Amino acid sequence: MREVLLLCWRDTGHPQGGGSERYLEQVGAQLAARGIRVTLRTAHYPGAPRSERVDGIEISRAGGRFTVYPRALAAILVGRLGFGPLRGLRPDAVIDTQNGIPFFARAATRSPAIVLVHHGHREQWPVAGRLVGRIGWWIESRVSPRVHRRNQYLTVSLPSAEELAMLGVDSSRIAVVRNGAEPVPTGAGQARTTHPSIVVLSRLVPHKQIEDALAVVAGLRRRVPGLRLDVIGDGWWADNLKARARELDIDDSVTFHGHVGEGRKHELLARAWVHVLPSRKEGWGLAVIEAAQHGVPTVGYRGSRGLTDSIVDGVTGTLVDDATQLTEAVGRLLVDAQERTVMGEKARARSREFSWEQTADGVYEVLAAAGRGEYVSGLVNNGRTDHRP
Repeated sequence: MREVLLLCWRDTGHPQGGGSERYLEQVGAQLAARGIRVTLRTAHYPGAPRSERVDGIEISRAGGRFTVYPRALAAILVGRLGFGPLRGLRPDAVIDTQNGIPFFARAATRSPAIVLVHHGHREQWPVAGRLVGRIGWWIESRVSPRVHRRNQYLTVSLPSAEELAMLGVDSSRIAVVRNGAEPVPTGAGQARTTHPSIVVLSRLVPHKQIEDALAVVAGLRRRVPGLRLDVIGDGWWADNLKARARELDIDDSVTFHGHVGEGRKHELLARAWVHVLPSRKEGWGLAVIEAAQHGVPTVGYRGSRGLTDSIVDGVTGTLVDDATQLTEAVGRLLVDAQERTVMGEKARARSREFSWEQTADGVYEVLAAAGRGEYVSGLVNNGRTDHRP
């Protein structure tokens, strides 16, 4: 394999970039390190250059929230004619990232297209507005599975694979390659806080439901004196969350750190007692593994689907069904040091099973199979791998 084209509506530098973008770029960097030419086409945003090279990936940016899609297809088409930022590109495979809406890359290229889906967006579409939400879900649930009925699918967890199958995607075309994890930065280890502490690592957007983590603090303050919450991450919903903390009269117990560097992120995770991830929907939950690297167990929602894969319930963390159970589970771990420590160490041990090198190996296997006209199904590089013509 010589060249790969990655399509995604955002990159990790985008103000709203998150785990989905990180997965793609980590895989791209690993492939580039192996001598493969990797190009990422994504949206432009204020302050970003139109093109740059990062970690061996050639990044080309144009378009906004919606126009990124047609402009990417146009760039591929004119690039085949020898013009524009993608001129001369002849990819052996294209990863078409479907963050609700795919690029429909096969409309512009003859190369095999692999549809990357982290999770379904049915629960998130209403945030886009009634009309846009209905159109978006129709494209995601009806149009995309039909258009891509002969394409390979790639996802990050077994629950996400089940979701795709429920939308009509043949399971023989769904490969699962789980997220990796980066090594903990040197010197990032910290002693636990002397006071009870909770940490949340997440983008601050509505479907992450950080309000539920705030409610946990409000509900446990009397039972767990000195309790504090560190919120790591940023997003357009941040001001609403700060206002909610004031309404609950817990703003003196909550610190919103905003976006921080890798070193600081790991310092904050390392000193926490419990990690809370109250998201309505997750494809995998990379933050679960990052917290686990420091021996910090996670409490999250079973209904998020993806967390049922990244958390081994009762072993590396706890899955609950509602906000009341969330508060009860976090409270139990905060007051029971032995259970918290045992669960945290089991989480730390499991975190060692994941690396971006392994993830890239799995994705490369899927890309290579697509190039041969074969489908891959099941867990790749972490269980059974099935190849079918």
